Amino acid sequence: MELYHRTQIQDVVGLDQSALEAVEAGFRALGQGEVVQPPILSMAIEESNGEVDVKTAHIRGNDRFAIKVSPGFFNNPSLGLPSLNGLMIVFSAKTGLVEAVLFDEGYLTDIRTALAGAIAAKHLSRQDSRRATVIGAGVQAELQIAALKLVRDIDTVDVWARDTDRAEAYAVRMRERFEGLTVHVHGDLESACREADVIITTTPSKSPLLYADHLPAGVHVTAMGSDSPEKRELDASVMTRAEIFVADTRAQSETNGELKAWVDGIVPFEIVELGKVIASGQSPRIGRDQITVCDLTGTGVQDTAIAGFALKRLVAGLRQQNSPGGRDVS
Repeated sequence: MELYHRTQIQDVVGLDQSALEAVEAGFRALGQGEVVQPPILSMAIEESNGEVDVKTAHIRGNDRFAIKVSPGFFNNPSLGLPSLNGLMIVFSAKTGLVEAVLFDEGYLTDIRTALAGAIAAKHLSRQDSRRATVIGAGVQAELQIAALKLVRDIDTVDVWARDTDRAEAYAVRMRERFEGLTVHVHGDLESACREADVIITTTPSKSPLLYADHLPAGVHVTAMGSDSPEKRELDASVMTRAEIFVADTRAQSETNGELKAWVDGIVPFEIVELGKVIASGQSPRIGRDQITVCDLTGTGVQDTAIAGFALKRLVAGLRQQNSPGGRDVS
């Protein structure tokens, strides 16, 4: 068994086409019925304002599967510690033996979450999308745009966040990271969304932020902040206005995602799962003015896909390092 730390993992895994293809393949397998994926195991640790989520999945035919343990302790910043942490344990799918522990401190979760947003936009947004609106100004707000640029030629970003100073700091970071990228900071959501081709929500909000009135014709919305029963980012009007609603999994969207808006479980529109869209090989968008919405709650198959991808690159790097004339990539 090998133990890999965050710095080693960051050296070999980032937001690139190969990583995107690995996560996309996981979604495709899910859509084809080739994945065993149990429900998320969640545990609250209320006295410490904490929670722990455990996710896993096995893609039939794969040599490995992963179990991810993801703690979130939200008083940690006052102690000088990060709120989110975690690790992934990679097992052999043939023997059940542990092959590696990826002590990534949540890094791979950030990467696979951003790539899932890009995959949703690849299949649901207009191919000529150039302008993206981001709601929120944290780590995912930055990573989502970086990943989106793998599939769409984004040249303009509009950002809104409750904390204007954080939004301004986000704009500075993004201009420095991407040469030629235009970034506008907005004081209200209506103006931030007015010219959007893609809207991405990246907040931990517990009440809806985005409403149907905010949506221009032809926009694609990726909602990725609602991943637990108490979170909501989309008003029900956003989903009923959309011609197409896609979820990573319907069951998770109903319990942790945006379909919680229908407490009786009776949803007044068709729901398609992202894996089935990918497996079909056809975009469901049929017109320029269609509005599409994708709700991403985070799935175990994403974790198994990115963990397997990371371990392959780590092992390849060690082989190269140990070969005659090899270089150190770890």
